[in-house]
Parts: sequence; C-alpha cells; structure tokens
Amino acid sequence: MDISIIFKIAAVGIIITIICQVLKKSDRDDIATIVSLVGLIIVLTVVITMISDLFSQIRQLFDMF
Repeated sequence: MDISIIFKIAAVGIIITIICQVLKKSDRDDIATIVSLVGLIIVLTVVITMISDLFSQIRQLFDMF
C-alpha cells in the first residue's frame, strides 16, 4: 500500500466538495446530490479493490505454509 492512494482519495473528496458547493450555490441541489453519490461510488470502488488485493495476498501467504 502506498501513501499516494490516500492522497488520491483526498483529492477526489476535495474536488467533489467544490463541485457540490458550486452546484448548491446555483440552486442545483439534485445534481449536487448525484455528484456526491458518484464521488462516493468512485472512492468505494478504490477501497474495495484495495481490500480484495489484501485478501488475495493473505490467501497467498497462508498457501505458502
């Protein structure tokens, strides 16, 4: 695991927050909600792939012994 993943997740969060704030100021609350959900889905897919990689590494570790 690399620290760059944490920075990427933080960058996605900052960008989504800025977009949502701009959309809310222009009275587009429904689109802001959709954008925030899309950001959440993006981050969750990154985290889920990291967790699946962790489980596959653990599985390989116990197959060695």
